[in-house]
Amino acid sequence: MKELMREAVQLFEEVMFQGAEHVIDAMEGDVWREYSREQLQLLKLLEQFGPIQAGQLAEKQGVHKSAVSNRLKKLVDKDLVVSRRGQDQRERLIELTEAGRHIVEAADAAVYRYVESLLDGNIDEAEIEQFVRTFRKIKQLLRIGEE
Repeated sequence: MKELMREAVQLFEEVMFQGAEHVIDAMEGDVWREYSREQLQLLKLLEQFGPIQAGQLAEKQGVHKSAVSNRLKKLVDKDLVVSRRGQDQRERLIELTEAGRHIVEAADAAVYRYVESLLDGNIDEAEIEQFVRTFRKIKQLLRIGEE
């Protein structure tokens, strides 16, 4: 069991890191040329967790707040996000605009099309169902989305 677990961890790491890079490198469409991977990730985080403070976005991206501030400035300039006051006068919350939501949808659609073309005919429905069950369980164990 220990060897199998070691292989599972190694495969998980390879797919998460190298697989993500492979998928991103293969992306086509204007959205993937116009925005950086980090900007698109930030928009995706806003879709999932927004409205949210810039510091919390930095924490979720694993970067310094100044990196998020630079990304946010570019996204504000493109009218993809807005900053508004929170309940506290000092609190600033960042949220997606309608245009930002459209960019997230376009990026998601491109990823879906690519992954679907990659898996189509290579993985059967039972394998996809098992994949979904396994990743739901991993997500639950990691408590992703509960922050």
